[in-house]
Parts: sequence; C-alpha cells; structure tokens
Amino acid sequence: MNGGEDTAPTFGELGVPGPLVRVLAADGKKTAFPIQSDTLPDSLAGRDVLGRGRTGSGKTLAFSIPLVARLGSYDSLGEIAMSEFRREMKRRKQARLEERQSDDFLPHPRGLVLAPTRELANQINDVLLPLARMYGMTTTTIYGGVKYTRQIRDLNAGADILVACPGRLEDLLHQKALTLSSVEVVVIDEADEMADMGFLPPVKRLLEQIRPDAQHMLFSATLDHGVDEVVNLFLHDPKVHSVDEPSADSDLMTHHVFEVTRAEKPAIVRALASGTEQRILFTRTKFQAKKLAKSLTQSGIPAAELHGNLNQNQRDRNLAAFESGDVHVLVATDVAARGIDVSGVDLVVQVEPPDDPKSFVHRSGRTARAGRTGDVVTLVLPEQRRDARRTLKFAGIKVKPMAVTHDLPEVTELVGETAPAVYGWNLDQSQPVGGQRRGGGAKQSQSGAGKGKQKNKVDAAEQAERARRAEQEDKARKKERRRRRAAERAERAAQANLAQVEGESVDFDKNGEYRDSRRNGHNEHSARDERDDRGARKTQSNRNRAERRAHLSDPQAERRDYLFEHPEERRGGRPDVTGKRRKDRSEDERQRDGRRHGENRRDIERGETGRPGKRRNGEGGGKRIHRKDENRIIVDERGEAAKRHERRMMAKYGNTEGPQRRHSKHGKTHRAPFRMGGTRNGRR
Repeated sequence: MNGGEDTAPTFGELGVPGPLVRVLAADGKKTAFPIQSDTLPDSLAGRDVLGRGRTGSGKTLAFSIPLVARLGSYDSLGEIAMSEFRREMKRRKQARLEERQSDDFLPHPRGLVLAPTRELANQINDVLLPLARMYGMTTTTIYGGVKYTRQIRDLNAGADILVACPGRLEDLLHQKALTLSSVEVVVIDEADEMADMGFLPPVKRLLEQIRPDAQHMLFSATLDHGVDEVVNLFLHDPKVHSVDEPSADSDLMTHHVFEVTRAEKPAIVRALASGTEQRILFTRTKFQAKKLAKSLTQSGIPAAELHGNLNQNQRDRNLAAFESGDVHVLVATDVAARGIDVSGVDLVVQVEPPDDPKSFVHRSGRTARAGRTGDVVTLVLPEQRRDARRTLKFAGIKVKPMAVTHDLPEVTELVGETAPAVYGWNLDQSQPVGGQRRGGGAKQSQSGAGKGKQKNKVDAAEQAERARRAEQEDKARKKERRRRRAAERAERAAQANLAQVEGESVDFDKNGEYRDSRRNGHNEHSARDERDDRGARKTQSNRNRAERRAHLSDPQAERRDYLFEHPEERRGGRPDVTGKRRKDRSEDERQRDGRRHGENRRDIERGETGRPGKRRNGEGGGKRIHRKDENRIIVDERGEAAKRHERRMMAKYGNTEGPQRRHSKHGKTHRAPFRMGGTRNGRR
C-alpha cells in the first residue's frame, strides 16, 4: 500500500499492536484502507467477521493483522520495553521446540487460512510472513501440484499458521500428518471463488474439525452459490462489513471496449503489449495463452505465461519474473484472475472477452489496486458484440464501443512509452531453475523498480548478444572440424591407394602362407604402421565399393587373374627357383602336389579365394572357366537386385529357391498346392 487519504486512520489508532505497526511502517503502510479500518476493530476484539468488497480493496491485510495479533497476544505489550518483548518471544520459541521434541508430537497449527488457488496462497503467505516473524511464529503453504516432502517437513518443524488449499489439506489430514483441533483463528478468503470451483464441500468438512469457539473470518465478493450456507453454519453472530459492491466500478479504473477485425487484432495486441509498464493479457484457453506468449516473445516483446498446463515451479518462476519487472507482459487465463496481487499493473487487456460477468470483474480487478489508477481494454470481434454487450451490462459497466486500428491515438495513448525490442529472451536469463520465488514481502519503490527494469533490459540485451556470438563461434568450430576430418580421410585414401599398388607382389612364409612383401619378416614397419596400413586398406575398400558395383574396379578379380597367370604362387604351391622341379622327389609327393594344385585350380574356376563354399555370382566381371585348352569368361548380366536377392536366399535357406515346404500351425507338412494355367487350389 502507498497510503490512503489524510482522513484515513492509522493502524495504531485502530488498535493494532505496536510490534505489528513497526513492521507495517517499515513496508510503507501507515494508514488503513476502508475495509481495513472497518473490520480491524471487530476482528482484533475476537468477533466473527463477514467482509464483502471488490477485489483489490485490501482484504488480505485486513485479516492478516488480526490473525497474527490474536495468536501472538501478549498482555500489557504497550507498556514494556521491546527488549523484554524479545526475551518473551525467545522463551515461547524454546517452549515450542521442547514440545516438538516429545515422542508423541503431532503437528497442530493454531491459525488456518483457506484459499482457492496456489497463487493466492503464496500471495497471502508473503503478507503473513513478516508479521508472524515479529512474534516468533512460522508460516507455511499447503497446496497440490508439488511434492509432500517440504510441506510435511514444515509441519513437523511446528508451523503456527497454515495457508492451504482445501484439497491437499484434506489429503494430509487423511494421512494423519496433522490435526486441526488446536486452530484458534480460521479465515476463508475468496469464498465465492471456492464455490465456483466446487471447493465448498471440502471447506465444510474442514470447518467441522475446528472447535466451535474459534474465531471465523470470511471474505467474499458475493454471497451466492452456497456461501451464505457456510456463513449460517459456522459463523456466530458475524459482524458484516460491506465496503464496495462487487459490480461497482472503481473511480480509478477506466474501461475501453475496442471493436476490431480479425485481421487487425494481432497488430493491436502487439501494440498494447509493447509499453514499458506492467500489463496482463487475458485469454480464454490455455492453448491461446501459450501461443500468444510465444508470438510476443518472438516479436521482441518478452512475455511470461500463466495457465493450468504449467506445474507449480513453472508458475512460480513466471510470476516471479513478472513481479520483479524482468518482463512487462503476463499472458494468462482466468487462473490469474484471482490471487495475482502485483502492484503497478497499469493495463489489463482482455484479448478474449470472458464468458460471465464475474470473470470480467475479477480480471479487471488486477489493475487499479492499492489506490493506483488503471485501464481495462476489452477487444471484441464482430461476432462477439452481442455477448460482450450482455456481459458488460450484467457487470454494471457502461462504456461505448469504439472501432479502432493499431495506429489510432486511442490505442497509442494506452501504450505510452514503447519498450525497446529484446530478441532471444528466455526465462532462464531472469529466473534460473531452482531460484527462490521473488516478489514476496516488501516491494521495491517505484524509482528502484524503474532502475531495476532498465538494468534488466540492458542485461537481457547483453546476454542475447553473447549467446548469438557463442552460437556463431560454435558453428565455425564445427565447420573447421568437419573440413579437417575430410582432409584426413582424403589423405588416408591416397595412402591406401599407394599401398595397394605397391603391395601387388606376393611372397611366401615358411608355412606356405602368402603375405604382402612389404610386411615380411624383416620388421620394415612397426606394429603401429601395420595397424595404419590395415585401416587404410579398409577405408580404400569402402571407398571403392561403388566402383566395384559398377564393375570399374575389383581387387579380388584382379587377384584371381594374377594367380591364374602365376600358378606357382597359388595357395599350397611352391615357388620353383630353378625353373624345374627337383627330380629326386618321390612319386607320392608329386601326386600330393598334383592333388593340391587340382584343388586350387577348382577353387579358382569357381571364383573362390581363401573362403571355400562362398559363391560370388557375377562379382567383378564374371566366373572364369578353364577347360584344357579353352579359356572362357561367363558374365552374369543380371541386375544388382536379382543378385542381392539370391545372396539373401542362400544365407537364409541354403539355396536360391527359397523355402521348400511350409508348416501348418499343427506341425504337419503340406506340399504347396498345384498351380497351372490360371488355376488356384485345383479350381478354376
């Protein structure tokens, strides 16, 4: 709050305890708003209170002050020194610690605040926390969508005040994680919203577990949809305070209804979102919110999104970025229509008109809060005019629609100063993963906030430029690495070609096995060179695959031709250095050599080199057949697909015909049915 008018009473005059007055003054809150000045005397006295007022009227502080003051009450507090007060708070804290260390300890909070949404629960906790700390008390939030670990840990640590959503609180009660038997003050905030969300049945079950003499405070904009039933059942002779009717239009809020065409609407939305002040854009669906936030960010307008498809951590990060001024635009669904208490929202744009008047009122209530002025713009397409006119009538808003385009003065006046475009923005720049939620407690002053916004703009621009340069450098490094590797591959291929040409001559070792003359037993190369040679030959083999398929080059065919022309160098043969065989060899040796040469000759004729049983059909120019004085070459002219199919059949079935029989599911063999001339299964 920034203070009220000169006639508004101070918190000290309303009976607020001195320690709390000091906390409020340190946050710039010295005078009370109307709903606070009306309700505080009764709530501080312990009476049940029913507060009715529009959103943004200061209801959160109206119940937070009496809640903390009642739970931390201290007799004759105004007559003793603060030093004695601090000693008393330390004594109470030590007593609570000893209580928690007992074996039969069960968490039993003394204060309870029920809220409909997670965001509203966090907002209430931010207001309660500094007040409770003054009295040595602790607070915690209880809501779904997050793990139980932190919530159970805070309960076991002795949290004095709970700010909870009904669903998760009931779940923890069923788990016996706490009890509500010690609650002395209970607050139901935004009761009409709970009724709309279907939370009234669990709220009734929770209130039944609280002792009847506890103080009950209920705050709601309306008393419909069953809220009046809750008031009649659980509030005892409540004091009713109604400051503003829910449909009453604030004097500080100005409404505008712009009739736009579908083609002009995106330009108007971008124009309204391009200002330097904080603004919230409401859509009807989660998909529209996500799409619009992405579109604005890509257009140079950083925008955070808030809708039901985000988990709690994402919600907190996006909301913290908006509250701290890192982004000026929040695109949200009706999940943000309540519970978003961000000071300084100057403009609310309803990109899609709401379906009911209550949503219209609560959306509009995000601006013109805490004594500040604000504008609300509703964009209406031609087919939405009738529904929008009816919604405005039920909401009590009288404004004349106006047909506009994005460059008219009525639009540019609402935009104000245009913020510089920021490209490449992302949430991690301003809200790193795992960072604490910001925006709670004391808010920045307007001058400090403006400096922080300007600094955030500069930082975001610098980070985007650094990211762009880093990306360019990374691409250059990758390109250089690819070029270097290509050059190395080309060099290895050239070396492999040279090695293949030089390695054509064949020598034999003492076991009769042939080997490359460059790799004989004279240790001409080291083991490392030998590995490089093998790798180069493998690379060369892969590179020449296309040439072999085109019958342009085939080392194996060349090898067979060489052995055919030099029979003395075939496997198992012996080089005859004298030009003739020794005459003193026995007949058995000559027969054995003859058989060996015959086997090698048959291998050559079948096209097999060193691997018996593997046929190479048509590879490298065909099969060489040698019959006495006849030397013929038979070329397989089939296509590559036919050859590949034949090789697969050989590998799978051992023949080129495929499976010879088929098996039924009963394990019996049946011959294939006889087919002839257009018949099938013996029938025409």
